[in-house]
Amino acid sequence: MAPGSRPADDHALTGTPLLGSSHKRTGSYGIIPQDGEGGPSAGRGNGTRTDKKSRRRHSVGESEEPLIEASPSTSPRRRSVPWGERSKRRQSTDVSGLEAALERGSESGLEARFTGSGLPSVYAPSSHANASIEALLSSAEISNDEDDNGLDDEHDSSPGYKKSQAREPTENSPYAQVRASVSPLDNLSLSINTPRMWALSIFFSFFGSSTNLFFSLRYPSVSITPIIALLVAHPLGLLWDHIFSRPGDPKGVFLQGVFQGFPDEDVDDDSIGPQRGWKERLRLWLAQGSWNEKEHCCVFISSNVSFGFAFATDVIVEQNKFYHQEVSITYQILLTISTQILGYAMAGITRRFLVRPSGMIWPGTLVSTAMFISLHKDEDKPADGWRISRFKFFLWVFLGSVAFYFLPGLLFPALSWFSVITWFAPKNVIVANLFGVASGLGLFPLTFDWSQIAYIGSPLVVPFWAALNIITGLVIVMWVLAPLMYYANVLYSSHMPILSVAVFDNRGKPYDVSKILTKDFVFDEQAYKDYSRVFLPITYVLSYALQFAALSALITHTACWHGKDIWRHWKDSLSEIRGQPMYQQIPARRSSSRVFDARRSSSSLGGSEPGIENMMNSDDIHNRLMQRYEDVPIFWYLLTGAAMLAIGIFVVEYYPVHLPWYGLLMALGICIVLFIPIGIVMAITNQQTSLYLICQLICGYVFPGRPVANMVFVTYQISSTQGLKFSSDLKLGHYMKIPPKILFYLQLTATIVSSITQIGVLNWMFRFIPRICTADAMNGFTCPIARVHFNGSILWGVVGPTRFFGPGALYSPLVWAFLVGAIAPVLVWLAGRRSRRHRGFWQKVNLPVLFGSLSWIPPATGLNFSVWALVCYLFNDVIRKRKKEWWTKYTMTLSAALDSGLAVGVVLVFFGVVFPGWMDGFKWWGTEVYKQGCDWKACAYKPMAPGERFGPPQW
Repeated sequence: MAPGSRPADDHALTGTPLLGSSHKRTGSYGIIPQDGEGGPSAGRGNGTRTDKKSRRRHSVGESEEPLIEASPSTSPRRRSVPWGERSKRRQSTDVSGLEAALERGSESGLEARFTGSGLPSVYAPSSHANASIEALLSSAEISNDEDDNGLDDEHDSSPGYKKSQAREPTENSPYAQVRASVSPLDNLSLSINTPRMWALSIFFSFFGSSTNLFFSLRYPSVSITPIIALLVAHPLGLLWDHIFSRPGDPKGVFLQGVFQGFPDEDVDDDSIGPQRGWKERLRLWLAQGSWNEKEHCCVFISSNVSFGFAFATDVIVEQNKFYHQEVSITYQILLTISTQILGYAMAGITRRFLVRPSGMIWPGTLVSTAMFISLHKDEDKPADGWRISRFKFFLWVFLGSVAFYFLPGLLFPALSWFSVITWFAPKNVIVANLFGVASGLGLFPLTFDWSQIAYIGSPLVVPFWAALNIITGLVIVMWVLAPLMYYANVLYSSHMPILSVAVFDNRGKPYDVSKILTKDFVFDEQAYKDYSRVFLPITYVLSYALQFAALSALITHTACWHGKDIWRHWKDSLSEIRGQPMYQQIPARRSSSRVFDARRSSSSLGGSEPGIENMMNSDDIHNRLMQRYEDVPIFWYLLTGAAMLAIGIFVVEYYPVHLPWYGLLMALGICIVLFIPIGIVMAITNQQTSLYLICQLICGYVFPGRPVANMVFVTYQISSTQGLKFSSDLKLGHYMKIPPKILFYLQLTATIVSSITQIGVLNWMFRFIPRICTADAMNGFTCPIARVHFNGSILWGVVGPTRFFGPGALYSPLVWAFLVGAIAPVLVWLAGRRSRRHRGFWQKVNLPVLFGSLSWIPPATGLNFSVWALVCYLFNDVIRKRKKEWWTKYTMTLSAALDSGLAVGVVLVFFGVVFPGWMDGFKWWGTEVYKQGCDWKACAYKPMAPGERFGPPQW
């Protein structure tokens, strides 16, 4: 290496094409055999250490594919570097410098090409392994004397040089939001599979799952979000390095993120062996690699997997505390683990459909990738006059978000519930119905609380065309149909609030489920007849209709626009099951011109985004960069799913849950059929269609009078929701270039750790918290979420959907929504096929999103949608068009900072102020004004007099 050139690792960061070389045959790992210094014949027969190293460097067989190839004019040269200088250079190397080194190599004719076949997954601790490591380093350190330009390792000595001025890669994702948040480069030298990563991952899996389960049984509750883990993990990772690393430590070599050993130039043979004490060897083992964005991503993924409490724990609470069933620890563990990991198997099997295609963006993951860039790559490239780096921008917005949340979250909550129009007429029911934000339609879209704006997800990550679908549905259904039907007293709705999460009896009061149950929680039909039918608010009725329409629309929309792609990928999946690898590693001798044309057509920076019909076919740089990593065989996921299915069948057959084995298969069948369509919609628009209600109704029809069976049926159905989380994390690993096998072990381990942890915490709470899940429970541990689900199991599992939607039932007309949802997408698709002029418009009409997203209402109100849409329009339409560079650099970072600040602010307010009781009795106008009127009290337009009833004849 010429004096002043960059360290070897700089060449490991690459976005160059994954092509073979058309140059002459090279030696192992692209080292060109020469008859001079460094060639295989150099020093042959000489017993010196230098000659031994030279022979070992070229000991790998030439049949192996090259890792890095160089032009014939480039000769491999290495130089010895003193320990102190080498350590200093390792610490000063950063990503910007790596990009600059890559560009210098490109300009000099040095072309680094990577092929997956040249990357063996495991090296045994032998001389062959050392030779492989040596060859890897020597080939990575290829340099050209003419390229050095007098640069030292920390900065360019030429005046005015800035690392950030290195040219951007010429190829990138075809989607603007991905280009704005994901680097098209991959640093192969980064450590991933280290003790540091595993320790932090398991710690956060344990801490997050136990904390969130603990508070899920309390009202008011608070949750620790994975974003908090992302923020806290960064200083912990840096602290780990500070504790265990030393300046003179040898620099290890990592291959696909796995530690391979130390190169000979850094450490003598056996120098970390017996002559070092066991404490020193342990320290070196713990100090592997250095904290980086890939390890950070792995820790975050483990948090994503584990932080949401398992729905199965709610079933256990309901069985134990409400149905008074004795459930063993074995049952609890098997139920929880099987429901969680079944979703993991679904995610792995459907990778071809939901993860690999570039069109499956998964906008929610872009917030995380933006945070990794902000925390690990401090860039200062100007964007529309803004020179602040992403990290500083993130830091200032984050701190401002945390500080500001104390206003709407604690001191001035009226800023959150900003129903200012109702404040002038607090007792006017119509004003409260239309402009209220607690029980009204929210026609005045203004709030100062990010938790209200981002209630249905961050508006900054959703494409504006998707937001248009959602707001169109809101206007038509909730702002037009709902008021017309409400004031016309359709389905007796005027006797109830226009929007409420509760269901009501014929006196206009919230329905009391306990009145229709015996002491043994068995449905009492006579008591039901004596008491009342169940009545739904008008927004609840429309929400049910929209969910019915969304389900059928999801199937027909996916079949029309993506049917051919799905069929093609299914055939590819069958080939994969027969043994063909999913990632076709690019041969080293492929024609370069052909591949370059294919890549530029779909992934160039200036190209247009693929249409909706091509979203599952388009390729991008990220997919090709992942081809260098060894993929997870599909049969791993198949075996995992089969094992969990066997456990599930054992659970429902052996334990008294009253759900037969074919009922379990029915629940999983629904998940499997709808998993890909729901995943496609979520991957494109960040909006998820819920199957919760549909599965409750199906189980209620097929297995009437079995409330526990209904709960277990829904629990196994919710494994699809968990599977979508896994798919999202697989895409995040795809963007961050995490080796698939490491990700497989990580997600599986985090899921098992979190499941067992939650069962342990739950049983501890049952034993040590007095009167838990009762109205007089200590410190508010009344189990509110479990009680809501319990009421649902009674309504749909005992009362049954037949009494709601069956022939002659009050709400039977709602079943026509299935037909509407099935036909409407076909009409849209036909319009798009026949109208070439407006084809782009019809492709953006996504009826599953239009119908399904409004299922958030209730408990969401019109405010949550209207303000959300306005913010989306401002950033993803206006600013994106007028300030494109600013939008590209800062938008996802802004979303990440606001989300993170909100999460931290909620925790600080709850644990630091509310929980200790410091604000007890704190009241003023800003804490009370929004509670004074009909909006907060949920007044009905036609209230009932004492003793008066409404509705059809009782029976």
